Amino acid sequence: MPVAFVNEMFVLIRDGVEFEVDKIPGASGGTVKAKGKIYLSNIRMVFVADKPTENFTAFDMPLLYVHGEKFNQPIFHCNNISGQVEPVVPDGQHRALYSTHSFKILFKEGGCGTFVPLFFNLINSVRQYNQQFSAAAAAPDPLRAAETPVDEMMRCAYVDPNDPTRIFLQQPSSESQLRRRTYHSQSEQS
Repeated sequence: MPVAFVNEMFVLIRDGVEFEVDKIPGASGGTVKAKGKIYLSNIRMVFVADKPTENFTAFDMPLLYVHGEKFNQPIFHCNNISGQVEPVVPDGQHRALYSTHSFKILFKEGGCGTFVPLFFNLINSVRQYNQQFSAAAAAPDPLRAAETPVDEMMRCAYVDPNDPTRIFLQQPSSESQLRRRTYHSQSEQS
């Protein structure tokens, strides 16, 4: 379970997904393919591998950094969401040293009728809510997404009986083995 940020609300967890992401240092060919769980919150999406390796345990994607997301329904393969995500650049590092990751979430075990609409509604809601701040800041602040009102969206969520996605009605406990990388808001950096 990922460690929650202040005001972060986990919306759902989806087991039985396969995750692909490129440009991972130390990975064979730079690409990682792993099976695991996706956690979706009002700030980010976190993939946690079922079988962590030396190079890869989890991958954190701030919703404001995701773009080009697309739901794919191929004829001879499983449904998936693909897109790109900008990296979270560590303090003191230059942005040019980090390139955009391409990712794919493959729904290998059952439907995706609950996950997909909630994901797209949440990402659109986060973007709309934070659009007012984008003109003032050079880069979007992922933690500002915590202010996005998601309660109503969760209450009205359609649940597909064939989709193994679990929606959080109550926030999970914060006991976690995952280390949290800090996002810094623009005001904290000054």
